[in-house]
Amino acid sequence: MTTENQAGNPEPEHSPSEKTKAAPKVKKTFDPRASVIQIHPEGERIHPKKAEGRFAKLRIAAVLATQFVFYVIPWFNWSGRQAVLFNIPDRHFFIFGLSLGMGDLIYLALLLMICAFGLFWWTTIAGRLWCGYSCPQTVYTEIMLWIDNLVEGDRNKRLKLEKSPWNFTKIRIKATKYLLIFLVCAWTGITFAGWFVPIRQFVPDLFTGAAGGGAMFAAAFYGFMTFFFAHIMREKVCLHMCPYARFQSAMFDKDTLIISYDTERGEPRGARKKTVNKEEAGLGDCINCAMCVQVCPVGIDIRNGLQYQCIGCAACIDACDEIMDKMGYPRGLIRYTTEGALEHEYSEKDIKKRLRRPRVAGYGAVLALVIIAFLVGLSTRKMVEVDILKDRGVMVRENAKGWLENAYSLRIINNSEKEQLITASVKGFDEIALTGLPEGGIKVAPRETVTLPVQVSTIPEYADKGSHPIEFIFQYRESGASDGKPVVLEEDATFIGE
Repeated sequence: MTTENQAGNPEPEHSPSEKTKAAPKVKKTFDPRASVIQIHPEGERIHPKKAEGRFAKLRIAAVLATQFVFYVIPWFNWSGRQAVLFNIPDRHFFIFGLSLGMGDLIYLALLLMICAFGLFWWTTIAGRLWCGYSCPQTVYTEIMLWIDNLVEGDRNKRLKLEKSPWNFTKIRIKATKYLLIFLVCAWTGITFAGWFVPIRQFVPDLFTGAAGGGAMFAAAFYGFMTFFFAHIMREKVCLHMCPYARFQSAMFDKDTLIISYDTERGEPRGARKKTVNKEEAGLGDCINCAMCVQVCPVGIDIRNGLQYQCIGCAACIDACDEIMDKMGYPRGLIRYTTEGALEHEYSEKDIKKRLRRPRVAGYGAVLALVIIAFLVGLSTRKMVEVDILKDRGVMVRENAKGWLENAYSLRIINNSEKEQLITASVKGFDEIALTGLPEGGIKVAPRETVTLPVQVSTIPEYADKGSHPIEFIFQYRESGASDGKPVVLEEDATFIGE
């Protein structure tokens, strides 16, 4: 029998066996990336495997250190008040022995600049170590993963639980996990509010219902956002929301220390038994176990090169080193290195030398200048500040003695932790008087601002028409000391004559 082809010409019809012989089988080649892609199906929640190793221990230490600062520091007392308190309603900030008022916002600005330039400088040297070890998103996501592992087990058990039908056991496990998550998020929110209101008073008031509405809202909001970002969103914050991941490349160069896969050593990758000689099999050190992907909290494959999603947590290094130990291969297939070292522009031993380059020196110099300015400003900062405000409503008037008189307002800011007794005088004419001061001096409570109206008068012959310079002189004893030389402040002002 014959059949016609598309051109209408007859062609013989082959039997099934003949067709099979005519179409030789195509040998399927194994694509290692195909299995890697399916480890974290798109749109599904990432369940990273727990990594163990030196960097995992370092990450645990970083989490404990940062959370000690966050959870414990507000409970410390210093000189009879909370050691660290950002009292926004009273516009006063306390950082241990440092007391800052609204007039000291420049120091807070310098502190923020130190943090910013410190981050830029460190990123230029060692990439995203901040993201991998100290970023609040990473830290709280790590805490949530600890709870997942504690209650539900490691990755395989969690995946099995997700696919299992709802029953009493699953409900019990999920309820336990969410109870622990709720407690962590609630206490995180309460602690956050305790940085802005006295925490020793806020916590009892919270449970008795006497806490202020603003503080309660702050605690509830921060607790909810911790739950939303650290448990619900997790890696999606780093993948899609974090702006730092987008502009970090501007601070990277070939000498920046980053986590990298050694393609030259690892390829061609392929599964094999430990007894297989990799040289004879024509394989690299990578056995394509995909453990580096399984432990990655953002679900990327570091073997595809540097990606903006990588947070530099080094979980893949721990996982790969463990596999290399089991296979009897040297560690470091995935490691901290530089692009220049991987491309053999210099050896691994020269990496430390390459870190001393102009960009690092530039960021370091700016950072050092800001730190010096911050320290010098704090060391020379006045504990008492005075502003002289001229009363513009009445430029000049004649008082009961027939002298010319100007009105002023003295605004005295006490930045110290103790009450200050301040005396004031004025000079500028041979005959000049300062009135309106309380007898015995001006008492200013700790961290308080006092505004006091005063009058300066002089004989008309001394103050002709126009403005004349005068000077207010204030004296007080530093930190309330009763002995020693008093501190003298001199403030210039203008007297208006007829």
